[in-house]
Amino acid sequence: MRSKREMMALGMNFARSCEQIRIFTLEGSLTNVNIPNDEFQDYDFSYFVTDMEHFKQNDEWLDYFGKRIMMQKPEAMELFPPELGNWFSYLMIFEDGTKIDLTLIPLHEYEDYFANSDGLVEVLLDKDNLIHEPVIATDKMYHIAKPSQQSFDDCCNEFWMSSTYVAKGLARNEFLFAADMMNQVFRPNLLTMLRWRVGIETEFSLSIGKSDKFLEKYVSSETWTTLLATYDMGSKQNMWEALYTSYSLFRTTAQFVAEQLGYTYPNYDENVSPYIGSIRQRYAPCNI
Repeated sequence: MRSKREMMALGMNFARSCEQIRIFTLEGSLTNVNIPNDEFQDYDFSYFVTDMEHFKQNDEWLDYFGKRIMMQKPEAMELFPPELGNWFSYLMIFEDGTKIDLTLIPLHEYEDYFANSDGLVEVLLDKDNLIHEPVIATDKMYHIAKPSQQSFDDCCNEFWMSSTYVAKGLARNEFLFAADMMNQVFRPNLLTMLRWRVGIETEFSLSIGKSDKFLEKYVSSETWTTLLATYDMGSKQNMWEALYTSYSLFRTTAQFVAEQLGYTYPNYDENVSPYIGSIRQRYAPCNI
């Protein structure tokens, strides 16, 4: 696998040699000083260009970066609608395992780009000196934010309401539906509450990464083991256990957050738990 120095030089040399490229930026985790570098990080390059069609007419120019084993062009796909407007991206994995996510952006959109940036961006080349203010990469946009009483209540409300959908799916033996509700609707609220606890304990001073990938670093080993147990859904019995394990973890975490922030832990738990218990007793008596 090529080194970071090699890859950065490759991106820079191409930008310097191509007249149509006027600005070159690096985005993502490689700009974040709070994330240790490793071999699996992508090189998120953006080229601001004067002529998009010059690049889009064929893909031969991408050979400069190496031999690809896989490429995806999201803005050229039909099944998955494009989301980048006038931008055009190439997600490339090379023979040596290196991955580049390269985005072409019309030069005239550079101001909108920086105005809407998530903060994790470095300007590596600005041929025309268009950028007058210093750009300093920061992940502050992703720091855990202190919830309001309303947001806290909303999270509790959605957690307990969505749990009824999981139970209903299990009662009907609709396992795919129950799993989808568990993973897509129910569990995110448990993770949100755990995130808020981390925020309280770190004074809301950091991010735990995309998909909460650094959560393990900031919770107890018991909490982490309990959370992982909620992902064991290989059978109907396991799914019921995962649901109830989630209840226990959410309950203790939410009560901690409420106490620390001076909020009221709502009575959704008190009202919904017996309702779910009655469903479980009728449709999963072997688990009682």
